[in-house]
Amino acid sequence: MTEFKQIIGRGTRVRDDYGKLWFNIIDYTGSPTQNFADPSFDGEPTLATQEEIDEFGARRTTKVIAEEPAPSPADEETQQTSPVVIEPPQAGQPRKYYFDNGKVEFIADLVHELDADGRVLRVVRLTDYTSEQVRRLCADETVLRSQWSNSEQRSEIIVKLKERGIDFNELAEQAKRADADPFDLLCNLAFSIAILTRRRRADRVKRDWSQYLQKYAPEARTVLNEILEKYAEHGAEQFILPDVLYIPPISNRGTVGEIIQLFGGPESLREAVKELQEYRYAA
Repeated sequence: MTEFKQIIGRGTRVRDDYGKLWFNIIDYTGSPTQNFADPSFDGEPTLATQEEIDEFGARRTTKVIAEEPAPSPADEETQQTSPVVIEPPQAGQPRKYYFDNGKVEFIADLVHELDADGRVLRVVRLTDYTSEQVRRLCADETVLRSQWSNSEQRSEIIVKLKERGIDFNELAEQAKRADADPFDLLCNLAFSIAILTRRRRADRVKRDWSQYLQKYAPEARTVLNEILEKYAEHGAEQFILPDVLYIPPISNRGTVGEIIQLFGGPESLREAVKELQEYRYAA
């Protein structure tokens, strides 16, 4: 335990001149970080005391110095009492670690989470942690589907999950389902619902919602089908406008302005793509 405290203590030292404002703990056995849960690791902060001595040099009383109250948000806006930490830019790709004559594979991702009182450290698998967080945000699959179908509410859920340290790429990698939509990964983890691939979702829209597609001219319908194909191959980011209009084969339909005119204007195009996304999660 003493050595562990020394290691963590060295890691937490800030060195502005070196740009060291953060550090990683690489725990390849799962046991060292358990030491964070030791109740005697830090303990409660020690209260400062002050002794008052009388004129004859005899100690009279000892009193605890009251802590200064935390500044209010208004005070923090008017007075900046502490420096602002700016994270250093991340140059290049993430670092890769090697060791001699060995083989590495990931068997699990664990999340270390403090309880509500900030005292007990709980270790859970990333998948179990994600499941809990999703159920806290949405009571059941119906609620999640309803919110996920709405682009604004979907963005809010994604932001909240990201704030909790949940990354869809990591989930897909751990589940070995790079072909799955993030919505289906969340439904599978939180509510034990079978995962649908993006390909199946795209094909279902073409089959079950063909009447929706038929209301557009053949050229516009071709563009929507190609957007669905892009989604099936690469993911939901293919619905971002106008970026997707610059990618072949969609870009082969003409300039961005010409493609927009196939739908009668930018608002009509945005509405068409929005409806297309909603139909993805209709069932």
